[in-house]
Amino acid sequence: MEQQVSIKDITANPGPLGLYGFAMTTILLNIHNAGIYPISVMIMGMGIFYGGLAQFIAGLMEWKKGNQFPAIAFISYGAFWMSLVFIWAGPQMGLPKADPISMGFYLSIWGFFTLMNFIQTLNGNLTGKLLFGSLTLLFLLLAVSNFTGLAWVGTLAGIEGIICGMIAFYEATACMINHKFSKTVLPL
Repeated sequence: MEQQVSIKDITANPGPLGLYGFAMTTILLNIHNAGIYPISVMIMGMGIFYGGLAQFIAGLMEWKKGNQFPAIAFISYGAFWMSLVFIWAGPQMGLPKADPISMGFYLSIWGFFTLMNFIQTLNGNLTGKLLFGSLTLLFLLLAVSNFTGLAWVGTLAGIEGIICGMIAFYEATACMINHKFSKTVLPL
């Protein structure tokens, strides 16, 4: 007689870690894009370690739980942050600097990837739709800013990016608080 074994997953939800890594790094970068302060090692450090590594780890944890969408999203956007910092730092290592047109294409392909993710959120909660919708718009604005050189579009992208980051921050916080109180305190 064959016996069935059931294993209960008691590991923590990695979603808030990935969302906070995305949110905080996105907010800080877009404060720069809005023209408040220049790119510095602060943004680069956040990009590598919290936006990059922490999201990547959260993605691996989601993969282990069998959650395809958040696994792909967190691993991909973690890699985005690490690649962006590499693009900024590469010229310091003797690599050619990325010109605005190549950056426009880089941001466009990430925008297209994000649009595909947005489509997948259409059967999910409102917060996920707002997050991926605003992120798609952010990549579009950043690409247009690079392709055209219009500074005001970059500033607008910065403002929109802060909003996008705040949506992710809200979603992470809602996940944490709702779990802690075992009920919906902050709706998603």
